[in-house]
Amino acid sequence: MSAPDPASSAPDAAPTSADAAVESGTAAERRASRRDARLAPRSSRPHRVRRVLAWGAGGILALLVGAGAGFLIWANTGVMAAQPDPLAAVRADSGIELADEGTAWVMRPTDASDGTGLVFIPGAKVAPEAYAATFQALVDDGTTVVITKPPLNLAILDLRPLSRFTELVPEVSDWAVGGHSLGGVKACQLVGSAGVERLILFASYCSDDISQTGYDVLSISGTADGLSTPAKIEAAWPLLPADAAAFVLDGGSHASFGAYGPQAGDGTPTMPADEAHARISSVVRAFLTGG
Repeated sequence: MSAPDPASSAPDAAPTSADAAVESGTAAERRASRRDARLAPRSSRPHRVRRVLAWGAGGILALLVGAGAGFLIWANTGVMAAQPDPLAAVRADSGIELADEGTAWVMRPTDASDGTGLVFIPGAKVAPEAYAATFQALVDDGTTVVITKPPLNLAILDLRPLSRFTELVPEVSDWAVGGHSLGGVKACQLVGSAGVERLILFASYCSDDISQTGYDVLSISGTADGLSTPAKIEAAWPLLPADAAAFVLDGGSHASFGAYGPQAGDGTPTMPADEAHARISSVVRAFLTGG
């Protein structure tokens, strides 16, 4: 019978310090691996949030740019230009100096001015010079008219103070402010500034309540106006001072207040344009001079 193998019968050898170090290192690696696995998803979250925010901001910016471009296209499309013949008649009038002052068109009487002036704000999407013919007789009689040039032909976008226009003609001391359609709404917001306390509404009405002010107000409207209709003007009348004056053009339409041709949505005028302009100039002149 052979003797037992000492190697197989000997008890297991105690682990060496090297073995312990390997085992300890392996455990540490496993713990680090598990820690990295837990941390990896968390560390990627800020990146996902930033990406989502970037995409959202980019989308909003694209919408704003698109809306702005669309607005600019709309504002510059369908602008109603001055009819050539009435404007040519104003330019040929030796009693009037028509000057482009950059911020406005200024109509000065070539003879001595009587010191009265009107700052006039055009209607939406109407070329400012389309109103020169409206005030031809008024300027011939001695009143200076400043026709503003609103940004993009929209009075609501014009943030300039009234003084910006009155200072163009320092020799005039007795001013009124007025406007056609949307320009009249803007004029209601400007009256009372720059020492101007007279307001003229041309086929327009106020959206602000000025009924408790002491402003002198004149409203000129037309019976055939399909936009600033007689009903709309009547509905807004309580917003004006109790002593506001009214003048109605029998057969006058919305476009009768300028010289730019027919306007979509307007009524059909029965009063000739020349007659409408002459009457407008006459009643404005009487209002300014107290005649």
